[in-house]
Amino acid sequence: MYTAQGKIDRSQAVEQYLPLVRRHALSLQVRLPASVELDDLIQAGMVGLLDAFNRFDASQGASFATYASQRVKGTMIDELRSRDWLPRSVRRASRDVDRAIQRLEHRYGRQATDREIAEELDMPIDEYHRLLHDVNNGFIEAFEESGTEETAASVVSADVDTSTNPLDALLAFGDREQLAEAIDELPEREKLLLGLYYQEDLNLKEIGVVLGVSESRVCQLHSQAVSRLRAMLTEH
Repeated sequence: MYTAQGKIDRSQAVEQYLPLVRRHALSLQVRLPASVELDDLIQAGMVGLLDAFNRFDASQGASFATYASQRVKGTMIDELRSRDWLPRSVRRASRDVDRAIQRLEHRYGRQATDREIAEELDMPIDEYHRLLHDVNNGFIEAFEESGTEETAASVVSADVDTSTNPLDALLAFGDREQLAEAIDELPEREKLLLGLYYQEDLNLKEIGVVLGVSESRVCQLHSQAVSRLRAMLTEH
């Protein structure tokens, strides 16, 4: 990928990293409203990739693959945030769910059920499930810590896995060991869901078949699992 002068060959790098851009875009799109076009995400990601060519500094210790991955994802997030696509009411509701889960699990010393969380929020269970669907579409909020600052991207260790795994965004709230411990404390069905989604790369429909529930219910469970993790990691 480098020229005889040791510089990155842009045309070759674009061809090599286009699949990475597309993977990031697809991973984000499944959590966003239908109004967000895949092509728009890819276009934003390509801007980030080209920016990575201009800003990359090998002396900072990160590989270009790691740095480019950070820049591509960060530029997509910046594009989404600039559109302000997620209503403030949904952002507020997401925080309310996190806090309700935290209160209940302190109170009972165990994982709270859907119905208990709904009652804590003083809403019918059906309304709570609809809220989970909206919050899940706003999962991108968890990426807000990732940013696109050059200094932040440059100091990432070269051995960091650059594959697209949105669950890593929760590391903004803690380290990998804490995240692993928090996942282990989830209800079995939610823990299985995260494994199927983030490790086995199954989509929501496929996970629904495995779990014997609807795709909509998978969406709700995913959102609830992420809220539980945020509550636990925030407490840490």
